[in-house]
Amino acid sequence: MALASLSCAAFTAVVTELLPAGLLPELSRDLGVPAGRAGFLVTGYALASFLSAIPVTVAVRGLPRRPILLTVLVCFAALNAGTALSGSYALTFALRLLAGVAGGTLWAMLVGYAARLVPDERRGRAIAIVSAGVTVALCAGIPAGSALAGVAGWRAAFAVLAAASALLAVWVWRSVPPVAGERAGRRLPLRAVLGLTGVRVSLAVTLVVLVGHQIVYTFLAPLAARAGLGEAGVALLVFGLATVAGVWLTGALIDGRVRALLPTALAGTVAAMTVLAVFGQHAGPLLGATAVWGLGFGGLPTLLQSTLIERTGARNADVATSLQTTVYNAGIAAGSFAGGLLLDGLGAVVLPWASLALLSLALAAVALLP
Repeated sequence: MALASLSCAAFTAVVTELLPAGLLPELSRDLGVPAGRAGFLVTGYALASFLSAIPVTVAVRGLPRRPILLTVLVCFAALNAGTALSGSYALTFALRLLAGVAGGTLWAMLVGYAARLVPDERRGRAIAIVSAGVTVALCAGIPAGSALAGVAGWRAAFAVLAAASALLAVWVWRSVPPVAGERAGRRLPLRAVLGLTGVRVSLAVTLVVLVGHQIVYTFLAPLAARAGLGEAGVALLVFGLATVAGVWLTGALIDGRVRALLPTALAGTVAAMTVLAVFGQHAGPLLGATAVWGLGFGGLPTLLQSTLIERTGARNADVATSLQTTVYNAGIAAGSFAGGLLLDGLGAVVLPWASLALLSLALAAVALLP
């Protein structure tokens, strides 16, 4: 139950971060901004997470984990409620920045929390369980939010998310055991963690993967419209269902096989982007490629996190994942920003080509991991 509630915390963070990607037309119309600028609501959240993850983690390393987790969930509840009530783009953007700080704090501690609740030989599966919240968010949370917005408006989607965050805080309080903070004498300095073998390459791969992924994912709606599918709901659902299979396969196979599974998952995303780039103007190839993309990407968060913690050890997991959270959200921010510029400047056709180049680079870089 503890791991399940941590998985739900991951779900809440992902839906909070990426829900605007499924609501771009509605947000654009209601807030009076172009679609590319509405996409910057994702960029702002990710940028705030990027800037806050490391300093906040360093500041709270000595504090008990559960009160921090509860504080983050209460912040999600309050800030999503504020977003539902906001009447201006500027206020909405400011609330997204604050939510990004909460998200950066959550991601920096979540995997380390799970890793410390289980024996070392079950660490990969524990991380997979928590990461399943990401998959469920992509599969069900964001499409459901988009569907709710289509019926009751985008404000209703954020209001429901706020209520769910508050209920989750109660569940976490009742089900997650307390975990002490790190003792001062046992804390490896951040620079020393960064210098451990393979850490820098792992972080670089994470950055490139997220930029490539987000360039297409944030602006899947224009690609779906180009292929004659209308809004992005069907494509998002296909992607999400495929990620369920991806995370399930990863969870079943991960322990002892991280180094084989990571390049396999990346190769799947490269193949999918190739099809999107060449044949993405047709609905069938777009949906097929989206399914393969989801299958590959579904396991990537778990694989990237496990690859990093394998090199740093569970004792340094909070610092390691704060570093990864920083580059992860830098990738989301850069990808959504670059995607917006490419969409407004060159059109949707160029998005999968840009993603293909970056994901191919990440696949090549995996060979450099020791």
